[in-house]
Amino acid sequence: MAIYDPTKRPADSFDTHTHLNDEAFWHDVAAYWARAREYRVVEMNVVGYDTIGNQRAIEIAHEFEGVNAIVGWQPGESGDFKPEDIATLREQLADPAVVGVGEMGLDYYWEENPTPDVQKAVFKQQLDLAREFHKPVTIHTREAMADTYDVLKDANVAEFGGVMHSFTGTADEAKQFLDLGMYISFSGIATFKNAKDVHETLQSVPLDRLLVETDAPYLAPTPMRGKQNEPMFVRYTIANIAEQLGMSYNDLAAITTENAHRLWHLDK
Repeated sequence: MAIYDPTKRPADSFDTHTHLNDEAFWHDVAAYWARAREYRVVEMNVVGYDTIGNQRAIEIAHEFEGVNAIVGWQPGESGDFKPEDIATLREQLADPAVVGVGEMGLDYYWEENPTPDVQKAVFKQQLDLAREFHKPVTIHTREAMADTYDVLKDANVAEFGGVMHSFTGTADEAKQFLDLGMYISFSGIATFKNAKDVHETLQSVPLDRLLVETDAPYLAPTPMRGKQNEPMFVRYTIANIAEQLGMSYNDLAAITTENAHRLWHLDK
């Protein structure tokens, strides 16, 4: 599988979900950004998850070319969400560098997470903000697929759009979200040999709704499993998915970049 040929210029690519705002990167964000651009990962969304993560995402977006911020509250952090955080998010969403709301959603996997009722309440408040600002949402769901679908359907998410981030559901579940107007994003999990269900789902997603991401510093793709993930590694995910779909690297990179521009209303 040809990942990168230094004698040829690969197509520009877009890492639609990364956490350069995570403390794993604080020591040298500039170096990780520069490495990504060396491998033609020229655009990325830095996604927030709590008060500090949201503020860092905005700071990074203002400092580095090709970086957008997404702000919101991840379900595992929803227990700390306070009424005044709505006002803060509203102020942040008025910043031109902020292109979306998230990551948000439902996560029933971890027993220590807030109760489903708490998670749903914070989820719904953020969906209201997305509608108010007409910005797409980034959805985190784990062991909560049916409830996540119900909340998004009730919110009429098609009015403002969004993406199912690092999707690991079945093809049937993907179709449900596609029917709501959502995009489907695949992370390094799609490169794992044993992720057969994800490979099957990948085949079912229309090319004009497909996105790629790293979710760095997590979920490093094959052949980098076990290492700290970073935006430049999205090229491995693109190459692997392109191979699964019988496409060239450059074609898939171009298509997924175009899709990202469409979803987040970005001018090239």
